[in-house]
Amino acid sequence: MWRRVTYRSAGGVWLLTGMLVLAGGLPARAQDSTPGAGEEKAAAAQAAPAPKTTFEIYGFAMLDIGQDFKQIDPNWFDTMRVTKLPSVADQFGKDYSSFASVRQSRFGAKSSTPTAIGDLKTTFEFELFGTGVDQGQTTFRLRHAYGELGQLGAGQTWSPFMDPDVFPNSLEYWGPTGMVFFRNVQLRWMPIKGDRALTLALERPGASGDQGVYADRVELSNITPRFPAPDFSASYKMTEKWGYVRAAGMLRRIKWDDNLNDQFDLSGSATGWGINLSSNLNATKNDVVRLQFVFGEGIQNYMNDSPVDIGIQNNFGNPVTPVVGKPIPITGIVAFVDHTWNEKFSSTVGYSRQDNDNTDAQAPNSFKDGQYALGNLLYYPVPNAMIGGELQWGRRENFSDGFHSDGFKIQFSFKYNFSWKLGG
Repeated sequence: MWRRVTYRSAGGVWLLTGMLVLAGGLPARAQDSTPGAGEEKAAAAQAAPAPKTTFEIYGFAMLDIGQDFKQIDPNWFDTMRVTKLPSVADQFGKDYSSFASVRQSRFGAKSSTPTAIGDLKTTFEFELFGTGVDQGQTTFRLRHAYGELGQLGAGQTWSPFMDPDVFPNSLEYWGPTGMVFFRNVQLRWMPIKGDRALTLALERPGASGDQGVYADRVELSNITPRFPAPDFSASYKMTEKWGYVRAAGMLRRIKWDDNLNDQFDLSGSATGWGINLSSNLNATKNDVVRLQFVFGEGIQNYMNDSPVDIGIQNNFGNPVTPVVGKPIPITGIVAFVDHTWNEKFSSTVGYSRQDNDNTDAQAPNSFKDGQYALGNLLYYPVPNAMIGGELQWGRRENFSDGFHSDGFKIQFSFKYNFSWKLGG
């Protein structure tokens, strides 16, 4: 029902709740009543070397250069974002254009400091890929600003609803269209770590809406979104020698308010939810299979390349509320194989898809389905250096006008990693 993505910070009560949960989850110090235990521990502590803080600066410089045989939104010239392919014929001019970019280049710093209740870890990381108001530009963009101590983590990092290990070893920056992929501001609790890992989080809410065929109506000009509570996410991961399986869930509440004083009341609310099942399988010593299946409603904000969370639907039987907002159902799949030929060469091949169940009042050229596929060959001449080539294909299908558009690119990339570590 509204047009742009909106975020709000979680209230102080949620932060207080998280702190209370942490206090209950942190291990208490045990009292050892064995005679002489204190002296033995003190002697052992003096004999063993004290753990040290580590600090690392890391990143890479990367060039992407290639040929786009079709057309795409010029702000996304160096990606295969299927939502940015044309929604009408020749929307972005003519086919065939070359491109070059260093926007994938990255710089970061991380640290680890031993404490009595676990390692204190921090990550601070940027890249050069502009999005939002900076889309199309080469500019600094925050990726991670995150800290972790014991069972508590806070800041901006991967949402627990997503599985970052599903992302294939590709050259293309944006990645599979049907993948859950979102770095979000959050407060997380990790009561179980290791081969069996459980994570719960309160995340910054945000969503987008589509006014569809009524976008130019003044009655919709004063609809504003509101998020009464943080988004809640959770994940559980089980790791074995053959790989891992992971299940994650998302629950969110979205509201919108009609602030125009007229005969209509277009206020409403919706519940967004999703289930994300993923896995990495070590099929052979040289092959990793990356799989994901996600489904839900109103979770497009957490998807890698999706349109809006809320669609507009006709409700003509109600003269006061002739249109309503509905969370859009979505299904996404990811299936890729990373193969290592030898110590110098590797390849990735795979396919991804998303399907949206549009509401009836969305525009005929609204995004409905997307497909994405690629294959590459990567060469590592020396450690920390990579040269590769990749073929990429994508398809966008509209809601109801029968139009679809394809993207087809060849990309070559040159990547040079760096890392400097102090301490440890």
